[in-house]
Amino acid sequence: MTDATASGPVRVGERSLLGKLEGSVSWILLGLVGLLLPLLDDSYIGVIAQRAYIYWILSAGLNLVVGYAGQIAIGWVSMLTLGAYTTAALTAGTATDPWHPYLALIAGGVIGAAAGVIVGLPALRLRTFYFAMTTLGFATIVTQVALAWKSVTGGGVGTPGPVFPWPFDPGWGFYYFCFILAALATWMTANIASSRFGRALVAIRDAEVAAEASGIAKPRLLIAVFLFAGALGGVAGGLFASLQSYITPDAFTFEISVLFFIAILIGGRGSILGPALGTIILTALPEFAAPLVQWSTFLYAALLLVIVLVIPGGIADLLDYKNRRPLEQHREIVPRPDLLGRVLGGDGRSRGKSTIALRDIELHFGGVRAIDGLDLEVRSGEVHGLIGPNGSGKTTTLNVISGYYRPNAGQMTLDGAELPFALPHARAGYRISRTFQTPRLVGAASVLENVMIGGTVHGHGTFTESILALPRHRRDERHLKAAALQALATVGLESLAQVRADRLQHSELRFIEIARALMLKPAFLLLDEPAAGLSAEEIRRLGNLIKASSREGVGVLLVEHHADLIFDICDRVTVLNLGKTLAAGTPNEIRSHREVVSAYLGA
Repeated sequence: MTDATASGPVRVGERSLLGKLEGSVSWILLGLVGLLLPLLDDSYIGVIAQRAYIYWILSAGLNLVVGYAGQIAIGWVSMLTLGAYTTAALTAGTATDPWHPYLALIAGGVIGAAAGVIVGLPALRLRTFYFAMTTLGFATIVTQVALAWKSVTGGGVGTPGPVFPWPFDPGWGFYYFCFILAALATWMTANIASSRFGRALVAIRDAEVAAEASGIAKPRLLIAVFLFAGALGGVAGGLFASLQSYITPDAFTFEISVLFFIAILIGGRGSILGPALGTIILTALPEFAAPLVQWSTFLYAALLLVIVLVIPGGIADLLDYKNRRPLEQHREIVPRPDLLGRVLGGDGRSRGKSTIALRDIELHFGGVRAIDGLDLEVRSGEVHGLIGPNGSGKTTTLNVISGYYRPNAGQMTLDGAELPFALPHARAGYRISRTFQTPRLVGAASVLENVMIGGTVHGHGTFTESILALPRHRRDERHLKAAALQALATVGLESLAQVRADRLQHSELRFIEIARALMLKPAFLLLDEPAAGLSAEEIRRLGNLIKASSREGVGVLLVEHHADLIFDICDRVTVLNLGKTLAAGTPNEIRSHREVVSAYLGA
């Protein structure tokens, strides 16, 4: 590696360290305010702060569900209700022999975790407002059960809340208990947000098909997140019951649920600090404007409207001043194909030969035959071009190989073994990677984070290890970051590693997608019109990069409308027309094929 190449990642690392220090200032200030607040000796302000901490414990988990995973969970007050009644009932002994309050609080968290999974299961099938209705329905059911189960909950009369003994007894002791748990919840959710699981959640939210292509299994990840968010909600409920001293079903109103949801939205999706500040503001606002308490729901809605219209990114965008700095103009993309060997993991010539074979593939959409009896082979170490008029079945073929479509007939094999259809997230396990016609990236994430998404399957730490930032999690992050910087250097974009993807030019997004695909260390790389929108010089450099990938042993299937690129770099070419193979052979054979010239290339 040349000195110039080596210096790029070092500078990026230095900027990243500076960014971390800058990002820590707000948290340090919030922590100091929380620690020193008792010096005011104002019990009223202390109670407001306790309420804000309790609400944030719940919102911290809900933020992963709403802000990161993009699920509309409006009825999350049900977790607060369940945690509160579980802790209160177990402490009071209305259900069993009396429990110690701290053990009862843990039990509230366990019940919340179980309920979180139950509420979250519909999210695997339902989307947007349909899922929102299920969460509201669950919250209504919980409230009705609390009203009806009088022997345990006291029904409409209510039940006393738990009183926590020393060292967190009522007063400033309980204040510090809430503060410590809020800080712990923040630390854990921040760990998840900055892990491969947090990046996977954001990818599911903003680029689900790309997430699946990177090997991210949505059901398993969402269940883990709902379980964790439910546990935090249950713990918050136990603390809420103690703060209220006496709880009735009327304490868990729809307005509180709206507060949690809106705090995350005005705070900004994909942020920890923004929603935390949003929760504090919405908790304190009605208290310091007492005459407006009855208008609290209206105030929340009005504030949300202002944020959406004026600052769509929420409070997080206001705090993200680094991404308002101007970028260098007239940027040039200069890939480094010589680095491919390191990105792909060794000498490609030492890898064994491998083949993806499609036989008699047929795929119909109603009466339209998108693919009609297709035979195709993609071999390692070769660039195979797939061309044809619009609507000829090129992208559909890539979608079949990628697992997005299940054909009506035919067989697909990898080295003679059957390759199952309709399992897109499983393709990463076969080292099949791809890009898309329109770049599928997370605009609000940095370039580096987008590329790291491609290496999600290479992590070894569990969800729990990421929550607690255990050594295997930290090792995963170091390795993924180093690999992503290497992939960015390969495509010539390492200097933009810390820039938000939505600030970049179209050509840069194309190469970022390729870098993300390379993170998988693919045996097969499927490229869907990667040259679209590129300049002539960028297309030439792209061609060199693709050809170098094949020399490293990667089998490349290239869908492209730039015929010159196809004929310059491909070893074999297949021409499709109306879902059928019109011709197949070497570039020279295709270039002189009469039907191809007539149907596609022109006279």
